[in-house]
Amino acid sequence: MSTNPAIRIKNRWFKAGAGHSAQEQASAMGFIVWRVAQNMLKRMRGAQFDIDAGGAYFDFMREVLVFLIALTDRIAHARLDPAQRAEFTVALVRHVAGTLQDNEHDLLGAKAAGAPSYADTFIDLSNEVGPHYAEFGADPTAAAAANSFEPDFAFVRYLGVRLEPTLPDKDRRWVLDQVMAIEAPEAIAMVQRSMLELHDPAPRSARRSTVSGD
Repeated sequence: MSTNPAIRIKNRWFKAGAGHSAQEQASAMGFIVWRVAQNMLKRMRGAQFDIDAGGAYFDFMREVLVFLIALTDRIAHARLDPAQRAEFTVALVRHVAGTLQDNEHDLLGAKAAGAPSYADTFIDLSNEVGPHYAEFGADPTAAAAANSFEPDFAFVRYLGVRLEPTLPDKDRRWVLDQVMAIEAPEAIAMVQRSMLELHDPAPRSARRSTVSGD
């Protein structure tokens, strides 16, 4: 049984009044996506996958963040008009890139003069890999039951494939099973629930959703 405290994430607006802008929604969702990615990494470490602090940590985080952004964008596609979706997703990518840059700078130090920033490197990766996820679809039955985008087998498997090179050789043969059976379903559920609730304009009583620790 896990002894780690749950990660608590605010995913409802508690303030009554006018609707929140795409930028505000993206900022809130960016925080959630970051925490969900951190939780996945922590759980993988708890399952004895070696993800060292430093470059390997951020290699793993970047791939998970791109996956979660792609998932979030697909949910936004079903809930927002095209202009709102574009504004929301661009702002989400930039918010996550900024958070990633702050963390990489603190732990790895400044980039060499003339090198792309950490944020620009992540945005480039998102622009490169995001269209790959767009080629995959949803599980129609599960999506209907959840009233949300439910990524299909190929969508989730691709995350495992992308994560393989970020791990030591000894862990690569196990990562697909771990991600597809355990890590991705929890992360997907948290993102789905957060998107549903953040885009619900009605204020609710103070209540927090949790992401369990490993």
